[in-house]
Amino acid sequence: MAELGFSEHHQNEVINYMRFARSKRALRLKTVDSCFQDLKDSRLVEETFTVDEVSDMLDGLQVVVHGEVESELIHTAHTNVLLLRQLFSQAEKFYLKLQTDVSELENRELLEQVAEFEKTEFTSSNKKANQESNKPKLAPLNEGGVSELLNKQILRLQDENEKLKTRLRTIESQATSALDEKSKLERALQDLQRIQGDQKLALKNKEITNLEDTVAALRSDFQKTLNASTVTQKNLEENLVATKHDFLKVQEQLTMAEKELEKKFQQTAAYRNMKEMLTKKNDQIKEIRKRLSKYEPDE
Repeated sequence: MAELGFSEHHQNEVINYMRFARSKRALRLKTVDSCFQDLKDSRLVEETFTVDEVSDMLDGLQVVVHGEVESELIHTAHTNVLLLRQLFSQAEKFYLKLQTDVSELENRELLEQVAEFEKTEFTSSNKKANQESNKPKLAPLNEGGVSELLNKQILRLQDENEKLKTRLRTIESQATSALDEKSKLERALQDLQRIQGDQKLALKNKEITNLEDTVAALRSDFQKTLNASTVTQKNLEENLVATKHDFLKVQEQLTMAEKELEKKFQQTAAYRNMKEMLTKKNDQIKEIRKRLSKYEPDE
């Protein structure tokens, strides 16, 4: 857009509205011209008129022209409201809020720009005809513009929908993979728990077997110890019998020694030796008695 700062599409819309306004303005001007022409044809039939007649004709013409101009201004205001209605309706469909600045409507600089733009676009009736024949027909604001915007919105929404579907498929795939992984982990956990249970059972059985083996070994050791104790008791009894025999022999030897001592009583050195021997034998007898007292059963 060159002059008014719009895009090409909006510039064409402005030109289309100006063309509509020019046609309406030309029609109203023709109506005003027809009011004067009617006055000429109906009232100006005489060559001279009085002041009252002229005043009466001008008053009647004023009323007609005033009515036509007022009707045109009201119609223009209403058409502008309808144009704003189209624009606001399109904006509200896309949840937009448009704002207007009424003070800008009296901006002389902008009004001159619009006038220059109109003059450039509509320099002559020929150019106007050429433009109307050569330019493509614009779609109405309430149809083409909305349809185009809706199509763009639909395409955008479809594109977003496809992206969301792709993302949903990706998430579903990830969720399925996660569920599969969860199932695998649950099965692995169950297998591990079963293995641990089997291991615990095997360990328990092993412990029971070890305890049974230990008990059997203890029983065997106890039996061996019992047997050994029995054998030891027999040996002790045999030793006791042998010791008693030895004791009797010692007593016999002691008796013989005493008799021998009596024979050699007169021999002092021999006596002392025998005395020493007797003392040793007594000590031995005491020791043997102590040993015998340990092995003899209590009565």
